[in-house]
Amino acid sequence: MSVDDVTPATRKPKLAELVVGGLRKSIMAGQYVAGQKLPTESQLTKQFGVSRTVVREALAALAADGLVQSRQGAGAFVIANATSTFNAIGGDRGNKISEALNVLEVRMGIEIESAGLAALRRSASQDAAIQEAYYEFERLLENGTPTGKTDFAFHRAIAAATNNPFYIEVLDALGSRTIPCDVASPWGTESVLTYEYQAGLQREHFRILGAISAQNAEAAREAMRQHLSLSQERYRARLCGDRYRHELGFSDQ
Repeated sequence: MSVDDVTPATRKPKLAELVVGGLRKSIMAGQYVAGQKLPTESQLTKQFGVSRTVVREALAALAADGLVQSRQGAGAFVIANATSTFNAIGGDRGNKISEALNVLEVRMGIEIESAGLAALRRSASQDAAIQEAYYEFERLLENGTPTGKTDFAFHRAIAAATNNPFYIEVLDALGSRTIPCDVASPWGTESVLTYEYQAGLQREHFRILGAISAQNAEAAREAMRQHLSLSQERYRARLCGDRYRHELGFSDQ
């Protein structure tokens, strides 16, 4: 019997959850700005093809999350700063390595558990998506093409496999700029864009992928912990190197 034969069925999202996800995405993308009124219940029922009861349940959930406020007789309005809470996390915070270490600490708090949940909950198609991101990283690496976006896609596919949308939202807020080998990252340098550096990342990714595919939650958590811990060590080594070069009077350029 294959692993896929014993994969637990993925819970089908409730209609209200689909409406919540759609509206949340629009709010976070800035489609609805602070203070703006959302479409009416009637408009939302047509937009999502659901009943008014479902729409009201979705709006109540968004209100509980602090994203919208319902006003009697007026409708639902986006709360001020609702879009900035997550977006500020991924804002331009400079290029100090200490900032990179702070981001990694946050990622550890999120991604270690997301790897474990992905191992327990992933569907066959979600497992395939993680593998596709892994092999795309490999292809780009062999072609000498930047791998940063695909590195982020690998981690994002794991977050998606938790079947908890909040893991994806927080990771998206942090953004691909947190990936050191992304050329857009403020912490990227020539040393982290080398083949050897990225090949080492891929070996760490392989252990994560293997544990998730085998549905071994503890192994997945440990593999992700090692991956991010090693990333912290690599940053600390760079920090020490920068200090050493500064003490010797070398330029940072």
